[in-house]
Parts: sequence; C-alpha cells; structure tokens
Amino acid sequence: MITETTAVTLRQNLGDMLNRVQYRHDSIVITKDGKPVAALVDAVLFERIRRMQDRFDALSERLAKGYEAVPEDAGLAEIERAGARARRETAAQWRAAGRLPPLPGAAKPVPARGTANKPKDALIEKPRSTRGR
Repeated sequence: MITETTAVTLRQNLGDMLNRVQYRHDSIVITKDGKPVAALVDAVLFERIRRMQDRFDALSERLAKGYEAVPEDAGLAEIERAGARARRETAAQWRAAGRLPPLPGAAKPVPARGTANKPKDALIEKPRSTRGR
C-alpha cells in the first residue's frame, strides 16, 4: 500500500512508519507544502529500483552511442512515425476485437453467409424445450 504523509507527521511517527515499511512492505510518500519530495520504501524494493536504474542508464548510453551520427530532428521524426504506426495497429486490432467503435465512414462489416436476409431474431439460437421427451 502507498500512503502519503507530511514531513512533520513522519518526524512525529518515525518508528511506526519504519515498522509499516519494514514489516508490511508499505511505501510512504513524504510531502512538504503539499508536494511530494521523497519516499520511504523497504530496502528490497530500493535495491530493485537501483538495479533497474543502472540497467536503464546502460541501455540509454548504448542507444546514445549507436545513434550519435543521426541528427536529432531525424531521430525524433522516426520515433514519432513509429509511435503513430504502433497506435494505428493497436487501434485496428482493438476495432477488430470490438473494443473500439468503427471509424466514421468506414465500411460496415459484411455479415456471415446466409444471414444477410434473415431477421435479427432468426440469427439467435433459441433454447429447445426438453418438456415431453
């Protein structure tokens, strides 16, 4: 659980807050003048965050070296194109799955064979009665 507390409250209840972090694995966001300024997390989580930061820094450095000959404008334009393409592909997949409405003016889906002229209620399979069998 993540809790928010003020620096004054933390100072007054430090022992209790440390126990919550150590034994309940809670995280506490410390605010000053209503703005988050620090967080109190357990040591295991902190080590994971540090390892992830180290990996992120190493990856960022490799990317920077690999693309140092590419002009910044060209790189940013390529990133924008890749992002737009990914958003279009995801939207198309979600539309196909019915998770997004079709685009205005898009072709309507073609009904399955043999269903085009049947009334809607004829397409719904009705349960058969087992009475009298």
